[in-house]
Amino acid sequence: MAKDLFSNLDLNLLRTFIILHQERNMRKASERLFVSQPAISKALQRLRDHFDDELFVKTHHGLRATEHANMLAESISPILDDLSSALNNSNEFDPSELRGPLKLALSPFLLSSLSSKLFNAIRSQAPHVQVQLLNWSKTTMSDIINDEVLIGFNYEINHAPKELLQQPIAQDSFKGYLREGHPYQKDFIEIKDGVKFELATIIAIDWNSHQTIAEKILKIKGLDARIGFRSELPSAVIDVVQNSDMMFPASKFLGIEKKTSLRAIDILFDNKDINPVVCAYFHHKNRNSPTTLWLKKILDNLINNNQ
Repeated sequence: MAKDLFSNLDLNLLRTFIILHQERNMRKASERLFVSQPAISKALQRLRDHFDDELFVKTHHGLRATEHANMLAESISPILDDLSSALNNSNEFDPSELRGPLKLALSPFLLSSLSSKLFNAIRSQAPHVQVQLLNWSKTTMSDIINDEVLIGFNYEINHAPKELLQQPIAQDSFKGYLREGHPYQKDFIEIKDGVKFELATIIAIDWNSHQTIAEKILKIKGLDARIGFRSELPSAVIDVVQNSDMMFPASKFLGIEKKTSLRAIDILFDNKDINPVVCAYFHHKNRNSPTTLWLKKILDNLINNNQ
């Protein structure tokens, strides 16, 4: 008869196992679980004895999961997620009862334009939370998976991991911005004519880190973009454009016309506007989380009422 691995297993060990599988590091796992490293080591030994498998092997860079550990994690994670959701959703959600930090990651286009409104919208309903708005970084997607960040907002990302849900919430439109007195005086430009200018662009990690949207679109036409300046800070790009003949392709959400002397012109691709989609990103396990859905709804309302 096959050994019953469930009936005599401490379920707390499963949570330790999942955190270890996510972090592959004893110190980080102990920090997330608020226990000592010796306690993690002891729990791991109990897991090894129970499953009769090494589960994790030490390497120079941390821990490497065995094939059996990977198989267990893939099977157990969604079950624990569903259990967590069922228990946490048993009470009616009231944002005013929330405490502690709420971490959200946003594309620099959104972070620069909506921070104050987003903060006020959250705090008006959840006055006791600490709102942390982070610039979307190289680690954001893994931070969301590992519960370091609750939800993120960025443009469509083709390489998002399968653990993340990617839900469209709004459509953006990009315009070109030029300084006052710029030699180009028309109020629109076809994308193919963009090669006449050097471009200054914002670096939005995971969306245009390696190649700007202008480069991607021009490549379709067999043309090469002339990128003269890039920065993660919208303010830096605006400063450069105000003092040069570069053009700045930017999101309507930045509201540049209201904040600067830059002039907006329409950017057309075969006579059509360029309209990238803004998406919400959160872990699949949080698909029914009241807090996650509440935050998604707040930004959805802000973006769509800010157009």
